[in-house]
Amino acid sequence: MGDDTWAGLADQFADGAYASVKGRVRTYVLHQQLLEHLPAPPAPVLDVGGGAGHQSFPLAQAGYDVTLLDPSQAMLDKAQQRLQGLPAEAQRRVTLLQADGENADEAVEGRRFAAVLCHGVLGYLEQPELSVDQLCRCAAAGGVVSIMTGNAKAMAVRPALERRWDDALAAFDTRTEVGVLGVPGRADTVEELSELLVSRGVEPLRWYGVWLFVDWLEFSGAELDPGDSQQVAATAAVELEASRRDPYRQLSRVFHLVGRKGPS
Repeated sequence: MGDDTWAGLADQFADGAYASVKGRVRTYVLHQQLLEHLPAPPAPVLDVGGGAGHQSFPLAQAGYDVTLLDPSQAMLDKAQQRLQGLPAEAQRRVTLLQADGENADEAVEGRRFAAVLCHGVLGYLEQPELSVDQLCRCAAAGGVVSIMTGNAKAMAVRPALERRWDDALAAFDTRTEVGVLGVPGRADTVEELSELLVSRGVEPLRWYGVWLFVDWLEFSGAELDPGDSQQVAATAAVELEASRRDPYRQLSRVFHLVGRKGPS
């Protein structure tokens, strides 16, 4: 996706989607899943396609040294605005870089990271191989590679919940859809993405769902109040548990795959 596309979506994405209950659940669940695999801070973390920093800024606050890379200046402007709201100590741990994920290694000048994140990016790419190659290359030996993307095995969920029955029937045999932001996207399978990692020297460790019930509620028309902190916390706790268990994780429209790079 180019800068022009995100320039028109930055506000909706950063201030709308992530401020929703679904957005908050995503941030919390992914953060807890990451902490199961990350080394102790201040290990260096690279967030490729990191947008406004919703996933990596909590890591900076936890003591990690974060480099956020994104091709969109509009998103980086959002990240800079949000960065000002962090404690000064956390701000000093964050570096913002403008670059495409397919050129991540060059953008970071060959630096290697204890963890490389790529969340919600591959679905906007027709061919994910080049970006996955860069993610694996930027990870240090023993480093973590964390990818979140659409689940190709659950494509019929959204149109069915929205009662678009013809679309739902067709979705059983497709991998593409127009997402909630109005942008075309595609999905992957855990197995295929795992193969890409293995072929690049990264061993898959575990995969998770990301959200399930909150996703179903939203698409079925239920209104969830992001201002009800007690309800949000309870929702997030249930989603985290579902993300780790079968069959629930298999039904999530999005999955999170974590791998570890072997020795050089």
